[in-house]
Amino acid sequence: MKLATQVLSLILALSLLAGCATPRGAPGALTDLKPGERPALATDEAGLWMAMDRVEANLKTSGHVVTDPALNSYVQGIVCRLAGPHCASIRVYIVQTPHLNASMAPNGMMQVWTGLILHADNEAQLAYVLGHEIGHYVRRHSVQLFRDVRLKSNATLFLNVLAGAAGVGFVGPLIQLAALSSVFAFSRDNEREADEVGFELMVLAGYDPHEAAKIWEALLAQRAATKDSQPSIFFATHPPTGERVATLKALAEKTRTAPGELDLGRERFLAATGPFRATMLRDELRLRRSAATQLLLDRLAASGSAPGEIQFFQGELYRLRGESGDDVKAIAAYEKAAAAGDVPPEAHRSLGLVLMKARANARARAAFFRYLELRPDAQDGAMIRDYLKRLE
Repeated sequence: MKLATQVLSLILALSLLAGCATPRGAPGALTDLKPGERPALATDEAGLWMAMDRVEANLKTSGHVVTDPALNSYVQGIVCRLAGPHCASIRVYIVQTPHLNASMAPNGMMQVWTGLILHADNEAQLAYVLGHEIGHYVRRHSVQLFRDVRLKSNATLFLNVLAGAAGVGFVGPLIQLAALSSVFAFSRDNEREADEVGFELMVLAGYDPHEAAKIWEALLAQRAATKDSQPSIFFATHPPTGERVATLKALAEKTRTAPGELDLGRERFLAATGPFRATMLRDELRLRRSAATQLLLDRLAASGSAPGEIQFFQGELYRLRGESGDDVKAIAAYEKAAAAGDVPPEAHRSLGLVLMKARANARARAAFFRYLELRPDAQDGAMIRDYLKRLE
């Protein structure tokens, strides 16, 4: 809890500094980071990089990093497509957590949380967020933030949180996992600059610029509809405003592109992330925020991708929520999933559980038998066979 208190105190302190950053072009202002550039050892920036090097070393062995080569290659490829000559200096870590976030440390460590991948509709949307983070990196916003904090006598607190994050190894509660993201709560001016850079990078890379505003609109709609009082790391570090959405829409309208040149990258995105979506959705369900998850499932269902899988998780949402009438809804969703053909075997097990609860014994037995047929070596096979005996 000590680290959590430090993080929350730092966020409050930094919120008072919003808008206090040194204007670009003013005397003493930072210049953009050059490809391959490293700070001189005697500088405060070098000290900040070294602190982040320790955090990165712990992240590598934390157990939270998704190590699948294909998925990592895919996301790194997007980053390189956006970052160009900075590609070699950026190291991408995909962190398995259902919370939505991405962050960029000054030493080139980029975190992409699986919750962000799950909530993106296509590669263009993901590319915009990654481009935004690259903007923070190239413009050296974290160094600028550190110097602004130091002027306000909060540098010790800033470094204490960095040291604390380096020590937890990213295996503690979310507030510890998110410590680094929360530290870099940039000013509104920094956010505007990162938006501009991210937008420019996605356009230069050939992505559809209209997708930049769309991902913000979807996230804002989800937050408004769910009335979620739990703080969001992403919204704490990327304050969502109507101004931001309006600006991105206006920029997209002004961007001239020839017909057929706007790349959504949807098929590539689905091919690369599809094998991991079930795991991401299971993590999402563990948050037990049914309203937010329902909005996400609605978006996924509207996309038409893997309908059986989506119907299965719709049934899981109903089953776990357990409100009046949810058992009936769950049964209907599981049966739709089975009819779609791309359903996970677990759908038959879940269907059997709900039917057993409803005392539809014959149908429950059929569902359990089907599950064991598809998963003869299931770890819960003994339990399912026990259920079958009870239902005889």
